[in-house]
Amino acid sequence: MTAKAVRPDPFFNSLLGLAPTIPLLAIALFLFGMCHGSMDVAVNSWASEVEKHMGRPVMSSFHAMWSVGAVLGAAGGYIATVFQTPVYVHFLVTAVTIGGLLGPFLLLDWQSTIRTHESGAVGLVLPNSGLFLVGLIALASGLGEGTALDWSAVYLHDVVGTEESDAALGYMGFSAAMVMMRLKADSLVTRWGSVTVARISGFSAVFGILLIVLGETLPLVVAGFVLMGVGYAAVLPLAFSRAAADLVVPAGKAIASVAIFAYGAMTLGPFAIGLLAEATTMRLCFFIVGLFAALVAVLAPVLKQ
Repeated sequence: MTAKAVRPDPFFNSLLGLAPTIPLLAIALFLFGMCHGSMDVAVNSWASEVEKHMGRPVMSSFHAMWSVGAVLGAAGGYIATVFQTPVYVHFLVTAVTIGGLLGPFLLLDWQSTIRTHESGAVGLVLPNSGLFLVGLIALASGLGEGTALDWSAVYLHDVVGTEESDAALGYMGFSAAMVMMRLKADSLVTRWGSVTVARISGFSAVFGILLIVLGETLPLVVAGFVLMGVGYAAVLPLAFSRAAADLVVPAGKAIASVAIFAYGAMTLGPFAIGLLAEATTMRLCFFIVGLFAALVAVLAPVLKQ
């Protein structure tokens, strides 16, 4: 896959803010998700080649840039809310900014020189038995990240009772913690190993979610989201690194199969939480997410490379 395959991503992002009806919004979301998914697998595959070439863990550092984008996105949403900026203006500015920043890099016609032997029919890639547990870890991480993205503001506003503008602080804290931890995670993996880092990460996410569920004030709940960010920061990069190092499945296909679990949970998990919250409470939903976070700590040994 080349960089040319991911160029439409900012364009479809702008369509999200311009869609006048729900059916057109659904089409725009489908196209945006399709491009975003292919881009994600491509860049993670390239990052795994860099990691192999350097001979040390660097995947978390690459994912830190994703978290930087999440922080900027959350900050942009906060500013747009404060100034009551129309949605279409917010999305158009975001698309133009992303296109301007990434456009020059996408002009590079880079091709893999390490895995040119990967070939075969294009289709849905599911993990084999060796990668299934890695996929479950990715699922738990994707569910936690998706929940923080989609429901942190709702939780702070509806459950804790914060102002609408302050409700964005939960995800901002989560994302900021993700950035800082991902910049540090590679050195921790080198020192302690992937299993220990994954186990500590799972416990951190669990403790953070407990603070969220039991907390009654804005500072305490935001602190819980920060601990969630610390906990989930290294998990998905570790899962992708383990997939790329699989001895049976080629790196690109292995990453794609694990990504199905991660981004499937990140996309469908929050939807399921919304349905469950209608029948129960938002606190219970976050508690269930915490149970999946505990799964990361339990399954950590499968990430050993």
